[in-house]
Amino acid sequence: MPVATTEIDFEAEGLLAGADGAAREARLRLLRELAGDGVELEELRRAVTEDRLVLLPVERVLSGGAERFTPIEVAERAGIELEFLKRQWRALGMALVDDDEPVYTERDVEAAQRLRLLREAGVPDDGVLETARLLGMSMSQLAAANRRLIADAFTQEGDTEYDVAKRFEAAASALMPMIGDSLGYVLNLHLREQIRHDAFGLAELSGGRGALADDITVCFADMVGFTRLGEALEPEALGTVTGRLGELAAEAVEPPVRLVKLIGDAAMLVGPEPGPVLDAALDLVDAADAQGEDFPPLRAGVASGSAIPRGGDWYGRPVNLASRVTTVARPGSVLATREVHDALEDAYAWSHAGARRLKGIEGSVRLYRCRRRAE
Repeated sequence: MPVATTEIDFEAEGLLAGADGAAREARLRLLRELAGDGVELEELRRAVTEDRLVLLPVERVLSGGAERFTPIEVAERAGIELEFLKRQWRALGMALVDDDEPVYTERDVEAAQRLRLLREAGVPDDGVLETARLLGMSMSQLAAANRRLIADAFTQEGDTEYDVAKRFEAAASALMPMIGDSLGYVLNLHLREQIRHDAFGLAELSGGRGALADDITVCFADMVGFTRLGEALEPEALGTVTGRLGELAAEAVEPPVRLVKLIGDAAMLVGPEPGPVLDAALDLVDAADAQGEDFPPLRAGVASGSAIPRGGDWYGRPVNLASRVTTVARPGSVLATREVHDALEDAYAWSHAGARRLKGIEGSVRLYRCRRRAE
């Protein structure tokens, strides 16, 4: 049972060390409120030692309830095997604890119950885990971005630990429901848009499954001289440049083209038809050029072919080929393979760039530089 707040001598426990005056009174007030809310003395001691006392209130908001469950209890309450639950947690990027360590809350039990319902609905385990891995990576990035945003927005000069702790707690209580609803909305939006451009014909229906591979067009666009730029710029300035690439890439794509991922100095775009992908590639290269001398030029490679979708990404020859074509493109240019050229020969202005042998690609590849036709 939690020790009563009046029974804890916080000063004797060493939890007020280093705090004087108003800072001491603010920490004492925060400690008393947390202890009164059921936080164990040992947890308070760890929080002070690790310099995260101000984060305990928001951590409790995000955890969802004071009652704690062991992994075994979560599995029992959700009606799911413990080993599969552990695989799910690992796929989400969560650290595993001992089976009898009570660290999980009612929200974890509810999530495990939803996992059981997914499996009962017929979603295969491999698909559940694949989605979990993608979700874990994406949410980790989103959490990092929001954590920094909230820290910058909700701290003020002269704040005490109590001020920041209560402000973070209030922000989390108010914002988390909105963020959760927004995530659901964005997922629905993208899923709806992608389904609009999907084809699911008789061959897939008769086989009882979706197509194993799809015909797609892939574009990679990367920054020219990014390695040298990294040596010259401070990390914060370099982050601004790569962040701007993400903004430009997002602005360049329109459905059915999708920005699949950003890989440091490169963006990967994918679409079911070559024309919209080429348009996006040309727009992106032009947008980078319009940034002026402070932004490095882009070069892009485009290829078409059959690829397999996995975990929101794509795998196959056109992906590898587009990546390799990008490495031989000139700054400010869009270079495409023969398949892309032949499909759209009359729609763009083309110039033959010769046949090149590309690393990891069998045989030579005929390449064409793409430009918009003069109006």
